[in-house]
Amino acid sequence: MADSLIDLIKVLRERTGAGLMDCKGALLANDCDLDKAGDWLREKGLAKAAKKADRIAAEGLALAVKCNKCTCGTTVVIEVNCETDFVAKGEAFHDLVESVARVILEKRPATVEEAKALTEGLFTDATVKMGEKFDLRRFEILEKGNGIIGSYIHMGGKIAVGLVAEGADEELAKQLAMHIAANNPQYLKLEDVPAEIREHEMQIQKEAAKTDEKLANKPAPVLEKILEGKINKYFSEMALESQPFLLDDSKTVGQVLLEKKVKINKFVRYQVGEGIEKRKDDFASEVMAQSK
Repeated sequence: MADSLIDLIKVLRERTGAGLMDCKGALLANDCDLDKAGDWLREKGLAKAAKKADRIAAEGLALAVKCNKCTCGTTVVIEVNCETDFVAKGEAFHDLVESVARVILEKRPATVEEAKALTEGLFTDATVKMGEKFDLRRFEILEKGNGIIGSYIHMGGKIAVGLVAEGADEELAKQLAMHIAANNPQYLKLEDVPAEIREHEMQIQKEAAKTDEKLANKPAPVLEKILEGKINKYFSEMALESQPFLLDDSKTVGQVLLEKKVKINKFVRYQVGEGIEKRKDDFASEVMAQSK
């Protein structure tokens, strides 16, 4: 059984809830056309009512889409999830995400819930057409103000970045977006780390210091400075301006911004599926069992 056929069987099973061998038969009887195979299963009463609401949508696309009806460059960074990588790579799903982004840019919803209400029809039609659960997970609208909007899409939509920068040209804005995609900063600068998060890390470092022989006899003021240095180093790896610049690691991003007289006002980085627990199906084992 070819890998491509296995992938199609998996998609058809998730769409219809039909058995493994029934899906294989349906695909072979319909030249591996998913839509025709789905109809064939329904006609023969083999498709089950799929409970799409219980499925996990952890694949998908993250895009940065610029408004095409204005000259201000307003951009939305968006993540829309689907169930399978097979569908995520398809043109129909890409068109869905683009359409949802256009609605958001036009209507400017304030929340994800509001955006979902505005795009409900698009998602319903997509589910009927593609047979999967889809979910608008998050979005952020970027206005350039006095600056410029830079964006970068990595791996065809696995990671999307958008940023607003004052004083930058388009090339530098894109380079900064590429850096953010690669290095995943959590904060713009070290000072942006919330006090409660710093304090939590300080408590961790204090507990660790109790078992560190090198710190055992340090006076309290000295120990405090050492631990503060450890914390700054820890969070500097998460702060954009403290990170070595992707295209010239002899300088930090902060140094590059200072030299170029550029100020980053905001950045957004979405990575598809981050934080979503994916379902783990041992599909290969099932295929082998059914083939015996």
